[in-house]
Amino acid sequence: MSHIVAVANQKGGVGKTTTAINLAAALAIAGQRVLLVDVDPQGNLTSGVGQKGKTAPGGTVYDALISAVPTTEAHQFVIGTAVDRLQLIPADRNLTGAEIEMVPLNVREERLRALLATVRPDFDYMFIDCPPSLGLLTLNALVAADAVLIPLHCEYFALEGLADLVSTMRRVRAAFNPLLDIEGVLLTMADERTNLGQQVANEIRQFFKEKVFRTVIPRNVRLAEAPSHGLPVMLYDAKSRGSEAYVALARELLQRTAAPAA
Repeated sequence: MSHIVAVANQKGGVGKTTTAINLAAALAIAGQRVLLVDVDPQGNLTSGVGQKGKTAPGGTVYDALISAVPTTEAHQFVIGTAVDRLQLIPADRNLTGAEIEMVPLNVREERLRALLATVRPDFDYMFIDCPPSLGLLTLNALVAADAVLIPLHCEYFALEGLADLVSTMRRVRAAFNPLLDIEGVLLTMADERTNLGQQVANEIRQFFKEKVFRTVIPRNVRLAEAPSHGLPVMLYDAKSRGSEAYVALARELLQRTAAPAA
């Protein structure tokens, strides 16, 4: 059964989509079967793997989530990418109205979980890219996930708003998903040359302790350029610092998820 990870932080610009794309690609290149799920109305995950405007036979994630009867057949919403073993459930701009359209629907919080359950045996990992909010789309991701990966920008306000995310996770555990855990906290856009970056990193490690990944994602021009070419950074520039960092993160995640299984 696949391990489902929601990549979430209601603060924007912390590297959620970059992390989802490149961690998933690194795992796929390492031989894992990986599914990306885009539930952000901006659709940056979909365009970042070169699939902007593409739809599966069943449509996009929007069509799956707002159907009158809960959709329990995900295969019709899955499309391929340029990376072997990496597949995608795409999003488009229609998802912008989904949070309002889902309000009157039955079991609206569990729509994504029901959808992904049908393809769980086909993948080793699934990564859900969440919008920068704690609305109904993010709630669906948290209900569907086994764990949450939280990217944190190495800046002064990094911990601001995290209490809201942790509080939402507690509510989700109590009402829908008692096994939901924190997969890990990932420090992103780090600049080791500044004292501030080092101080913030130390504070985050003291607060979250062993939940913080050893791997730190640096500021890297290649990471910023790769999405404009519709490619993970490993295919755009495999020797860049950003690529090496996400390969290291994939290795660390494999070690973490293999340990409980063992």
